[in-house]
Amino acid sequence: MLQQKIGEVMKVLRHKYLINFYQAIETTSRVYIILELAQGGDVLEWIQRYGACSEPLAGKWFSQLTLGIAYLHSKGIVHRLSAAGRDLKLENLLLDKRENVKISDFGFAKMVPSNQSVRNSPSYRQMNCFSHLSQTYCGSFAYACPEILLGLPYNPFLSDTWSMGVILYTLVVARLPFDDTNLKKLLKETQKEVTFPPNYAISQECKNLILQTLRQAPKRATILDIIKDPWVLKFQPEQPTHEIRLLEAMCQPPSTTNRHQSLEIST
Repeated sequence: MLQQKIGEVMKVLRHKYLINFYQAIETTSRVYIILELAQGGDVLEWIQRYGACSEPLAGKWFSQLTLGIAYLHSKGIVHRLSAAGRDLKLENLLLDKRENVKISDFGFAKMVPSNQSVRNSPSYRQMNCFSHLSQTYCGSFAYACPEILLGLPYNPFLSDTWSMGVILYTLVVARLPFDDTNLKKLLKETQKEVTFPPNYAISQECKNLILQTLRQAPKRATILDIIKDPWVLKFQPEQPTHEIRLLEAMCQPPSTTNRHQSLEIST
């Protein structure tokens, strides 16, 4: 049963910036999942060894991450809501032998309705594709959006884009934007605009994108905003027309699109 549940979700995910799923083997006590090998380790290890990325390298990795998350979001799948420790963070961005990003650790998926009413929520965005609210609270505080830290129902798609902002900041600065050693302090920091150390040469375009992702939910960038961002487009080998079209189609008013169920990563 568990093997079937994992396979149904992961076997349909095929993208060059996602770790490929090959097979799930279930015994009486365990489930073995066979995945693609990422020879290059993970991005956190890279930063710990070499420090902050150059902006071109950060742009390459972040644009690849953006395409991978755009693919997931276009299918109604969010990465953030997985078992503790499996959320969207640097440890879960693996590198292949050519140092291309491979997003990993999708956890388990379940079907959730995508048309729930969210107008009274602080995470409300007037976009049909990003309207589901979750109350699953798990993962790493350092990458968690303010809504999760406050224990509020939150939009998991916008939670993913917050985590993407934390990742981009860390790529170019080599440290997390918020101190997660004290939850009270972390809550205060996430309510303010993030600041950048003066000794790093970061373009204003890159800073602007980080600021757009690390905003409170009503003003936070969606994956559609991110994939259209000029800084991200600068590092794309070709215009992501297909991905943009899929996301825009999801974001039509409910009356013009078929209602559908979305996949949410969770346990």
